[in-house]
Amino acid sequence: KPEFWSVDPYARIYPISFGYKMPMTMLGSQVAQVLESKNAKFPAGSHVVAYTGWRDVAVVDPDAIYDTYGKGHSALPKVAPAFKLPEGVSRSLLLGTLGMPGNTAYFGLLELCNPKKGETVVVSGAAGAVGTLVGQIAKLKGCRVVGIAGGEEKCQHLVNELGFDAAVDYKKGNVKTAVRRAAPKGVDCYFDNVGGDISNGVIMNMNMYGRIAVCGAITGYNDTKPV
Repeated sequence: KPEFWSVDPYARIYPISFGYKMPMTMLGSQVAQVLESKNAKFPAGSHVVAYTGWRDVAVVDPDAIYDTYGKGHSALPKVAPAFKLPEGVSRSLLLGTLGMPGNTAYFGLLELCNPKKGETVVVSGAAGAVGTLVGQIAKLKGCRVVGIAGGEEKCQHLVNELGFDAAVDYKKGNVKTAVRRAAPKGVDCYFDNVGGDISNGVIMNMNMYGRIAVCGAITGYNDTKPV
């Protein structure tokens, strides 16, 4: 029985990619409590992280390889025991900072972009689950961090609460020019969550030997034709 559900961008494109037909159970992960169990690894009363979709109750075989609505293996992670967290720490973090978004931000930035102290890191989709973490990790590495988000409220949140050095509101105009102003020394690392015209504007400001981690392409998730 779930305690928390995730709402992630991949859930928007996944049904299209696999050709699902409506109505369908929406995809997504959850932190859930085991009500009944025939598996010693998952005793009743314990908690798990499972990709069982947005449903109130699910019956799963943790050792099975599931077919995705007749479309082949889904490649989604199997059911896993929830990490035991310190008292007072919400298990919802297992779907965020301590879960898939946190791993994506940590390894995507540090292993692919490998930012160095003093370099400039730009993050698109910066106010999202992954982007907010990428920016904060980059700050811990001693980088100048510029976030790109939509709207003044999100941009103020990035700068005033999360410690970004600057924020670009892509809704206000030319991203290429705005990034040049926010990153006058050029961009050394770009963590891309959106693709499209926003990324084109950032790429035009990349320094030689700059690094790009392509994490998502949110701007194209509603496209009905190939780009």
